[in-house]
Amino acid sequence: MKIGELGRRTATKVETIRYYERVGLLPPPERTEGNYRSYAKAHVQRLSFIRHARGLGFDIAEIRSLLDLADQPERECEEVDRIATGHLEAVEEKIAQLEKMRRELARMVGQCRGGRVASCHVLEVLADHALCSTDHAPAGTPLLS
Repeated sequence: MKIGELGRRTATKVETIRYYERVGLLPPPERTEGNYRSYAKAHVQRLSFIRHARGLGFDIAEIRSLLDLADQPERECEEVDRIATGHLEAVEEKIAQLEKMRRELARMVGQCRGGRVASCHVLEVLADHALCSTDHAPAGTPLLS
């Protein structure tokens, strides 16, 4: 199949398919006599795997490692578990951070008194981090002084 068909079957843009080929996640396809890419069922399966992993937030390096492991079916899956567990922990950390941010934003908005910008509680809290109820800044994020 041509690249457009692969894209339709996997809901992937042609540019994205070419990118995955360039970075080595998707193996280069055979070429036709007219020098068109000719994809096989294995490309559909691999690209579907990549898309699903990306949808779950795995980064390119993690996907590369998972694909390398998938290409070695006789190996123990300990490394796969380690990668997935690490990713799950990172997602849980992000969720906790987002929940803190949601609570703080809800508190700020809930305390809004209306009126003029000069006395806007939201702007006051944004200008003075000491007025925040929690430390919601991601690790390594400098706070305004």
